[in-house]
Order: sequence, then structure tokens, then C-alpha cells
Amino acid sequence: MPLDIENTRRLCPEHDLHYFASIDSTMNEAAKLVARKAPHGTLVVADEQTAGMGRLGRSWQSSRDLGIYCSVLLRLPLPAESLPLITLVLGLATAEAIEKSTTAVCDLRWPNDILINERKVAGILAHLVEDYVIAGIGINVNQTSFPAGLRTPPTSLRIESGGATQSRESILLNLIHSLDAFCAMLITEGPEWILRAFISASSYAIDRRVLIEEDGRKGVTAGIDENGFLLVRLDSGSIEKIAAGGVRPAS
Repeated sequence: MPLDIENTRRLCPEHDLHYFASIDSTMNEAAKLVARKAPHGTLVVADEQTAGMGRLGRSWQSSRDLGIYCSVLLRLPLPAESLPLITLVLGLATAEAIEKSTTAVCDLRWPNDILINERKVAGILAHLVEDYVIAGIGINVNQTSFPAGLRTPPTSLRIESGGATQSRESILLNLIHSLDAFCAMLITEGPEWILRAFISASSYAIDRRVLIEEDGRKGVTAGIDENGFLLVRLDSGSIEKIAAGGVRPAS
């Protein structure tokens, strides 16, 4: 069933919301809005993406009327090097929206995966364009099956709730409010508050044995640095700052 987008507009009047029944990618449309100097908080929402974007050029499965597929434009008074911190903000906001809307408990895997029971339920993609951050957020809501061979085992909120259909409108509204709240906290409380919140919400931030995707090295996570990058104590004993790619569980 399509989103009740007019109700969302009514409840979030401070946001400029652009809705599409079907689109190639909300990220592409958001980039067009950057060229028009759209205001902070502008949202692009679709019921279906035909070419949804994932991290590192991967695709994001975006079946019609089953998930949340959106991009938001953020204009924050922060330097360009703060993009990793903003990614943490997006993860915290997405997890909070899910937890407010359902009985699910989320885990955050740096830099941009939201997990439930070690299965991926949502993902984030953030790009810096001019003085905007274009943030793409995908949440698996009512999917009951997924294609085989995905890098991280996927799940949906419906699957995790025992098959009960979930309200996409509720999740979208909570997502918008949580994004507003966490962006405000980043500005008013500073990066330290966001770092503490992320470390508290993530089983991957400290003392988790991981494999670094980029080169296959293994180690144990040792926290997040002041810029939002993951620190890993390698098996060799040295500390590595992970500035690109991601991590996976390792034995």
C-alpha cells in the first residue's frame, strides 16, 4: 500500500517533502535539489526505487510499497571532514526511529549498517555535495523474502516481529523527528555526545573481533576517534584507523 504522504506532510510542515511512487534513486533526485539550493531538511521519499544505491556501488533492493526509501538534504555548520560524524548521527536516528515504532532492538555496525540479531535491516549512504550532505536511508519494513547472495544476511521489521505488518508511515515520521533531534544534538552538544551515544548503541565499537573489508586484516575494535573513524587494534598489535570501507565479524 502506498505511503499516506499527505498525512506526513501535515505532521512535518517544516520539511519540504518530495514524493514519488517510483523513481530510479532518491539520491539522484536529492542531488537535483542541491542544484536548486533546497533548504536543510528537504526530503525525497519513494514507494519504489528501480536503481537504489548502496555503499561502494552496490544496489539497494527497493521493492514497491515494502520499505522506507528516502534521502534527506542536510546543511549543518560543520567542516567537510565531519562527514563520518554525520554518518553516525544518521545511524543513531534510524535506529531510534525503528525502536520507537516497533519492539525491535537495533545494533549499529560502523559506518552505516543497522542490524537486528546480526542481520541488516537498514543502511545509510552519505555524500558531500557542495555545502550539503545528501543522506540516503533505506529501511526494510514489510519484506518477507530477499535475493540470495547478499553480503550481509538481510532481515525486515516484519520478519523480526514474527510476521506482523508494520506501519511505514509511523517509521517515516519517527525517522524525520529523530533526524531533527540528533542533528540538533550534534550542533548543541558537540561531537563528543554523538560519539558516546554511538559507542553505547553499538556492539561493534569496542572489543569486537572484526575483519577489515578493504584488505582482510583482522583485529579487535578499539573505539571511535574524535572525527568518527573506527579504530581497530590489529593482530600485529598496531592501531589502525579505518577511514574507508567497513568491517565484518571475524573469528
